[in-house]
Amino acid sequence: MPLIALTGGIASGKSTIGHRLAEHGAIVIDADQTVRELQQPGQPVFAAMVEAFGAGIVAGDGTLDRRAVGAIVFADPQKLAQLNGIVHPAVKEHTQRRFREAFERDPRAVVVYDVPLLAEARGTGEWDAVVVAHAPAEVRTRRMVENRGMTRAEAEARIASQATDDELLAVADVVIDTSGSLDETIAQADALWERISPDAGA
Repeated sequence: MPLIALTGGIASGKSTIGHRLAEHGAIVIDADQTVRELQQPGQPVFAAMVEAFGAGIVAGDGTLDRRAVGAIVFADPQKLAQLNGIVHPAVKEHTQRRFREAFERDPRAVVVYDVPLLAEARGTGEWDAVVVAHAPAEVRTRRMVENRGMTRAEAEARIASQATDDELLAVADVVIDTSGSLDETIAQADALWERISPDAGA
C-alpha cells in the first residue's frame, strides 16, 4: 500500500506524470482539485477567504475569482501565508480521509498525492516516496507565458512564491526530469510505475 507524494513547481509537468500513473492504475488525489472543491461557495474555506481578503475576491456569479486572489497574495508574502493558513489545514484533513478510504477499499492500492506545495507545507503524512517533477525555473517561466497566457512578471511571481528548485530536490526520493520531450517524461513515469506498482518485484 504505497503512498507516494508527487510534487513540483508550477508548470513542472507534474500533472502529466500524475495522469500517466493514473493510466497505469494508481489512485491519484489532486491537491489543486481538492482546494477548488473546498473553495466553492458555501464551504467554510470560501467564507474564511472572503472574510480575510474582502468581497473583491468574489466574482459576479458568486464564485471565487481566482485571478483576484492571485493578485492579492502573490504580491504580498504575508497575505500568501494567511491564505495558506486557511487552506492547508482543511486540505490536510480532507486528503488524509481520502487516503484512508482508498486503502480501505483496496489494501494493495498505489495512492499518489499530486501536491504542488509539499515542500512549503512540510507534507501531510508519511510518504513511502517523494517524487519531484523537475524543470529549471526558466523553462517553467517560458511554459507559463506560452501556454497559459501569463506575462513574464506574473510567471516569475508564481515561481518566486513557491519552494526553490533546491528545496524541492532536497525532499526528493525520485526526480523526474521534465525539461525534455513529453515522451521522455512519460518514459520516466512508466519506469517509476514499474518500481511502485502492486506487482513490483513479483
